[in-house]
Amino acid sequence: MIEQLRVPVIVAPMAGGGSTPELVAAVVRAGGFGFTPGGYLSPQAMAEQIARTSSLTDGRFGVNLFVPGPNVRPDLGDYPSRVAAESARLGVAPGDPRWEDDEYPAKLEIVLAQRVPVVSFTFGLPDAADVARLHAAGAQIVATVTTPAEAQQAAQLGVDALAVQGFEAGGHRGTLTDDGVSPGGGEEFGLLALIRRVSAVTDLPLIAAGGLVHGADVAAVLAAGAIAAQLGTAFLRCPEAGTSATHKAALADGARRTAITRAFTGRPARGMVNRFLTENTAAAPVGYPQVHHLTRPMRAAAAKAGDPELVHLWAGQTYQLADELPAAELVARLDREAREAIERVSRRWG
Repeated sequence: MIEQLRVPVIVAPMAGGGSTPELVAAVVRAGGFGFTPGGYLSPQAMAEQIARTSSLTDGRFGVNLFVPGPNVRPDLGDYPSRVAAESARLGVAPGDPRWEDDEYPAKLEIVLAQRVPVVSFTFGLPDAADVARLHAAGAQIVATVTTPAEAQQAAQLGVDALAVQGFEAGGHRGTLTDDGVSPGGGEEFGLLALIRRVSAVTDLPLIAAGGLVHGADVAAVLAAGAIAAQLGTAFLRCPEAGTSATHKAALADGARRTAITRAFTGRPARGMVNRFLTENTAAAPVGYPQVHHLTRPMRAAAAKAGDPELVHLWAGQTYQLADELPAAELVARLDREAREAIERVSRRWG
């Protein structure tokens, strides 16, 4: 399905509100493809999102699931106290730093029952039995990877395609594990380097993600060997997106640099630098989803109050180049720009 797109552009699954059925549908109708996120939603809410997205796209869409990590009790140190102090500024209490599996088993049953055509996975890989069940249901399986070793691991499992995520990408890093070595989760690869390295170890179709905002970027990753480009940040300012007003204002302002941090969720993610990120990145423990739950009330209150200093402002490295326009117009522009870039290269090479 993804290899047959008229426009090889995919809107990324942006959990937490950025993605909406309307955004996915607008991209699909314009010739691209889109994933609706299952992360952070209850199974019922996810089922409703799937039903609406399916009705708006004639079933031409995918669903992304978060694979839960092991149930461990990380040492949070004094981090709860840090978060409590910041939460108090907004008049809310910190959340309960608990482990959960994001109700993954129930969500997997839903995508199987609904016969979702494409299912992608982030933060881990499905097990072999689930791969077999998904294939039996007619689903294509996409695994998110950030290193050649992760790509090999996913390929050995029998997935159908890989979403290769360069370090330029906004939001959570799609690492299969967080080794705690650095805020970036260990060795980091830029997107073009990652495409080449992954292509050297597997011939699976590759979906390229990370810092892509222009049609020339799409053309570049296709030339490097990808079958499609997956964009997230580029769509955050579209009217169909569910991006909060606080987040949209920061994106439009464009004054902040980006950095990778665990400060908001306990897992490495790229966002715009603000006070909370600056003051807490060094102290933030490795602990997802515990830290995510701990900071969630603070982040929600900050977004509602219009305070950009205490909320996660996920954004890729090129976010300043993303414009505010309807999603269908953005896809059309990306298509035109990509074709123009290919023509320029052809003339230059000739």
